[in-house]
Amino acid sequence: VFEKVGVNVSTVMGEFAPQFAGTINGASVEHPQFTATGISLVAHMANPHVPAVHMNTRFLTTQSAWFGGGADLNPPIEYAEDTEAFHARLRAACAGHNPTYYEKFRKWADDYFYIPHRQVHRGVGGIFYDHLECEDLAAFDRNFAFTRDVGEAFLDAFPKIVRKRMGMEWSEEEKAAQREWRGRYVEFNLVYDRGTLFGLKTGGNIDAILMSLPPEVTWG
Repeated sequence: VFEKVGVNVSTVMGEFAPQFAGTINGASVEHPQFTATGISLVAHMANPHVPAVHMNTRFLTTQSAWFGGGADLNPPIEYAEDTEAFHARLRAACAGHNPTYYEKFRKWADDYFYIPHRQVHRGVGGIFYDHLECEDLAAFDRNFAFTRDVGEAFLDAFPKIVRKRMGMEWSEEEKAAQREWRGRYVEFNLVYDRGTLFGLKTGGNIDAILMSLPPEVTWG
């Protein structure tokens, strides 16, 4: 079922390099200190009918403090009902906290997971959010509750899709198409992904940073 799965639970702290500090919310050359903690999950599936998936939740502190995260579905072979079920569960999680969250964060995911040089999206989206600021304890509790619900929504939605599709037969042509589709995933993660850049710029564990890359990929 699972060709490659990685789950990273990380807590790091340190100082940003001067050329990087100014690009991070609340950091500067004068105040380069940071802490970051998060959970990141990526699953690449053996069966091309089962979508790959990515989920991340994180909390960062500089001179500011904020939550970010999201979840997105990446099917080589799309099934409209799976896309709708995944989005519906995330929509419900958002609705429990703020009626504007789903449309705002869905669009953010669509914009973020776009590969300009290919003019395609990496997958069928989900939600993506960042900079949910924690200016006081009440805001921390509120944003942490939302972030926790995003994780729980993912744990509810994705296994149902896996169970529905994992027994389907596939052809060698479909497997080849999956490997070629994974090339787009690799291109996005190595060229555009914020998490990859953050890890490389902060001296993180290289194997953990590149955990998201699929095991077998081809380019046409």
